Amino acid sequence: MKTHLALLCALALTTTGAMSQQATKHVLTSDELKKAIPAEFFFWGQKAPVQLRNAGGFQLADGKMALAALVDASGYATSVQQKYQGMLITEVKLNIGGSVLAPGQYGFGFTDEGKFVVMDVANNDVLTVAYQTDAELHRPVPLALVEDGAGYKLYAGRKWVALKAQ
Repeated sequence: MKTHLALLCALALTTTGAMSQQATKHVLTSDELKKAIPAEFFFWGQKAPVQLRNAGGFQLADGKMALAALVDASGYATSVQQKYQGMLITEVKLNIGGSVLAPGQYGFGFTDEGKFVVMDVANNDVLTVAYQTDAELHRPVPLALVEDGAGYKLYAGRKWVALKAQ
């Protein structure tokens, strides 16, 4: 009987621990970003340092994540710097401004022409959508990810695009 009781207690503790470790849908905290964001990002034949202070991401209930961060693209040609400002890593299919992006690793940027461009790591454009501007934003920051209903907004200053996991 004592063995059965001990077994039941152990099972209850294991189940409680597993339940507390289950993922929940949320914007990642700075501690979670420190663990997930790479120090460098490979794009078009070079590695660029990733700016952890300008990073954001979210996790879904199944534990899958999407991450975005600005990079130091100063070593790239001016034409590349004009559209490559950050890295985007997603473990889920994303709807970005009405267009679908497959899971993968990408470069991204907000262009002067009003477009949000996503490129594969070989610098080929894979998605281009118009971005929005939030003139009412009180304190714009270089990069932020904000929950917005069932989705998120990825901000670069006052510019933003809508992201939603599919």
